[in-house]
Amino acid sequence: MSSTDRYAKLPLLTENIRDKKTRPKTVAVVDEDNCTGCQVCIPFCPVDCIEPVSKEKYNIPIPPVQVRFNECIGCNACAKACTALTWDAIRMIKTDLVEERYNTTIK
Repeated sequence: MSSTDRYAKLPLLTENIRDKKTRPKTVAVVDEDNCTGCQVCIPFCPVDCIEPVSKEKYNIPIPPVQVRFNECIGCNACAKACTALTWDAIRMIKTDLVEERYNTTIK
């Protein structure tokens, strides 16, 4: 296996940010306890909806990232990048379940 084979499953880095058009079936959810804060997922997001958690929340030098659910289009690009390049800290979860668990409404 060559070193470039490792990257074959990754989506291309996004060049232009898109708008959300429909409610996705799934959204990306970060396991903050498993996230290293490396931010490798951020450039793969085509809608730019991933950001670092506020440093005040955890009071650590490198905080984990979080997904703004209402902006997520459910493309799975961040989860693929995280799994292939880092720690597998992002999961795609059904939108209805995320709404129930986080007491929010995703449009």
